[in-house]
Amino acid sequence: MLTHPPLQIGLAGFGNVGAGVYKNLFKNRELLRERTGRDLQVRKIVVRDPSKVRDVPLPADLVSTDLDDLINDPEIEIVVELIGGTERAFELVKSALLQKKIVVTGNKALLAEHGRELFALAEQQKTPIYFEAAVAGGIPIIKTVQESLIGNHIESVTGIINGTCNYILTRMAEGGLGYEEALGEAKDLGYAEADPTLDINGWDAAHKAIILASLSYGCWLPADEIFVEGIEKVRRKDTQFADKLGYTVKLLAVIQLHTDSGAIEVRVQPSLISKDQILASVKGVYNAILVCGDVVGETLFYGSGAGQDPTSSSVISDLADAASRRGQLETGNGRTGFVPHGLYGRPMPVEDTISKYYLRVEADDRPGVLAQIATLLGKQEIGILSVIQPEDHDEEVAPIVLMLHYAPFGVVRDTIAKIGALDCIREEPVWMRVEG
Repeated sequence: MLTHPPLQIGLAGFGNVGAGVYKNLFKNRELLRERTGRDLQVRKIVVRDPSKVRDVPLPADLVSTDLDDLINDPEIEIVVELIGGTERAFELVKSALLQKKIVVTGNKALLAEHGRELFALAEQQKTPIYFEAAVAGGIPIIKTVQESLIGNHIESVTGIINGTCNYILTRMAEGGLGYEEALGEAKDLGYAEADPTLDINGWDAAHKAIILASLSYGCWLPADEIFVEGIEKVRRKDTQFADKLGYTVKLLAVIQLHTDSGAIEVRVQPSLISKDQILASVKGVYNAILVCGDVVGETLFYGSGAGQDPTSSSVISDLADAASRRGQLETGNGRTGFVPHGLYGRPMPVEDTISKYYLRVEADDRPGVLAQIATLLGKQEIGILSVIQPEDHDEEVAPIVLMLHYAPFGVVRDTIAKIGALDCIREEPVWMRVEG
C-alpha cells in the first residue's frame, strides 16, 4: 500500500544512459513501488534534439528542450543530470539544489571539478546529491565506501575503472593486436567513443579516482595534484614482454594513504601487475576495484563499468534511495551525499612515490650499450632486477627490456630521460610501474 504520492522525476538527457533509466524505470515499476513505497514517475525529459532517432522511443508528451523546465516545475522533486560535460551540468545541478530539488548524477567530470562547491551547497540546502553511477557503472562502489565500510579507515583503493582502456589492453595482450588496431575495434564495437581522448589519456579514470579518494579520505583533492598518464605509448611488444615476464598490463587507478606522513597517493597509470593477482584476470570492458580497510581487510568489487543497463541500474538505485529516505530529509536527518571527515593530509607528490619499474629501449645493436644504460641507473642507485634482449631482432636496432628495483618515481623519470638522450637510443623509452 502506497503511503506517499508519486515521486516526480525530471530527466535531463536521453542518450544511452538516460534512455536506459526511462526504459528500466518503466520495466520494473511495480518492483520499485513495492520496495520504496512510492511510484517513481518521469514527469519531464529535456533533450537537445527531439527529432533524433533513438533506440528507445522518446515519449513526445514529456519532451522539452529547456533545462529550466525541470527547475521551474514545482511538481518535480528530483532532477537526474545525464547531459555530460561540466558547464551546463554545473548550472543545472546548482539551480536544482537552490530550489531544494534532489539531484542524481552520473557525471564524474562534474564532481571531480566542482564537487567541493556542489556538496557544500547541498549541505547548506539540506538537499542531497546522489552519484552512484559516476564511478564504475553498475558496480555499487559509492554506497559501499560511504555505508558498508563506514567503520573502516580506507588504507588503499586499486582499480581498473575504465572499460575502454581495459578492452584495448586485453586485445593487445591476448589477440596480438597493435594499439591502433585495438582502438579501432573498440570503436567499431561501441566500447570507445568517436573521440576517445578522455578514456585513453587516463582522465576518465582520474575523475573517478578523485571521487573515490575524496570519499575515502574526507576532503576533495585538486585535479592538478593528481598524476595521470594514459595508454597511448603502450605497444603490442610491451604487452608481449610483460607476458613473458609473468605480468599483464592494466591501466590502474591507485589510491593509498601513507600513515607515516598522512599523505594521500592518487595516480592513474598503465602498470604491470603479476598474473597471479586477482586484478590481472579482469578482461575486456569489465571493471574491478580492490578496497582495503583496516577492519574488513581486502574486498573486491567486479562488474560492468559502463553500458546502458548497468549504469542505469545505478541511477535507479539512487532514485529508489532518494524515495526511501525522503522522510529523513524532511526532518533534517538525511545525508546530503558527501561526509567530510578531514582526518588526512595533502596529496603526495608523484615524485616521492615508490615502486618497481619496467623499461623498454630500442637501441643500436653494438657492444657497450647496456653498460651505458646500467651506468646511468647505477649513478642514481636504481637496481636492475633482470634484463631481456631477444635474439630475433633487427640487425641494427635491438629492444632491451629491464626490470628495475624499487625507486622513487621522480628519480627514475629523470634517469630515463637521460637514457633516452644517449646517442645509441633510437626511440623514446617506454616505461611503466610494476605494481605489487
